[in-house]
Amino acid sequence: MKFVIRGGKKLSGTAPVLGAKNSVLKAMVSSLLFSGPITVTNAPFIEDVFRMSELLANLKVNIKNKGKRTLEIDSSKLWGANLKKELAEKLRASIVLAGPLLARVGKASFPHPGGCVIGKRPIDVFLDGWRAMGARVDEKKGGFSVAAKRLRGADVIFRVASVTGTETLMMTAVLAYGKTILRNAACEPEIPALADFLNAGGAKIKGAGTPTIEIVGTGGRLLKSSRPFRVIPDRIEAGSFLILGASLGKNVKVVNCNPNHLSALITSLKDAGVNLEVGPDWISVKRPKILKAVDIKTHEYPGFPTDLQAPFAVLMTQASGESMIFETIFEGRMGYVDDLKRMGAKIVLCDPHRILINGPAPLRGREIESPDLRAGLAFVIAALLAKGESVINNVYQIDRGYEKIDERLRKLGADIERVD
Repeated sequence: MKFVIRGGKKLSGTAPVLGAKNSVLKAMVSSLLFSGPITVTNAPFIEDVFRMSELLANLKVNIKNKGKRTLEIDSSKLWGANLKKELAEKLRASIVLAGPLLARVGKASFPHPGGCVIGKRPIDVFLDGWRAMGARVDEKKGGFSVAAKRLRGADVIFRVASVTGTETLMMTAVLAYGKTILRNAACEPEIPALADFLNAGGAKIKGAGTPTIEIVGTGGRLLKSSRPFRVIPDRIEAGSFLILGASLGKNVKVVNCNPNHLSALITSLKDAGVNLEVGPDWISVKRPKILKAVDIKTHEYPGFPTDLQAPFAVLMTQASGESMIFETIFEGRMGYVDDLKRMGAKIVLCDPHRILINGPAPLRGREIESPDLRAGLAFVIAALLAKGESVINNVYQIDRGYEKIDERLRKLGADIERVD
């Protein structure tokens, strides 16, 4: 599957933001902590959601699509604790399942998680946390097994703030005995959204959204669903649309978003001279006559999101002056640079974490391959900016996080088609 894009067209119209990938996946996993069915609303229908559904279905968890972006997930007939290798290896977030499985049935077995080539940090943060809570961890060929007769609360300090680590250990601790404290926890908005839902079902979590989270476990008692989990707006998708509007927008209005989740990006766009109007749940964006170069440095929330680093770099190829992009979160996230240079971008790779961009540089259409989810979307923006036709291969990576992005971009005036 590939995208064929003919660039140079200005974009205008309304871009609705769907539910957050990193929120819906954790909501689906949280179903293992409940005695009965839970309801998840505002769910995006993306490839990562399909992969998580397959993993849960293999554990005899029943998932029903109730229409209107609503899922009903029932784990009352949960069976087994082994994550199917060929499914788990396709999804980085598969490791999150191991925490609730360990808490509920006392064991879990899983392969090395897959997904993007980006973000493959060591999984020590999970293993060390489970060990601290009394679990035995065994590494075997191709994966790991964890087991505990009785999980106990622990004081866990993250060496590096980890979103999935924070969410996974928070869910593990919900059914444990005693109090767990997570220190240097991640603060992304998806975490308090998950904690609020768990608390509504009977969990006792304090401090979610801050660096210190306290969880008093239920001692094995499952939670009871009391309200639907509404998936929060995808701040990365919203940011991608904002960058697209700053690149090509005559007047693009991004709706169904939370501007408070985008403060670092909004500040950087304003510094670049982009015309923005911000409402309570919408942002209008236009490309300025002169786009100014600005430097960014990625940082954990509420800093500049690493997932928007590559799209912002594409925007800076069109800015006047020199900008520096400094990636501090992930290794290997500058792998897209060579392809942008082939399209005409003037970029110098200083080291694996820093690039210098000089602009404005006219981009030319080329055939390129999406290496990961966020760089893939950056290539879409670059192709829409470029003169001539571009072909982007391996669009599965883009479909992992952006639902039917080609159809949605066509509604804004983009010349993009999906080809088998």
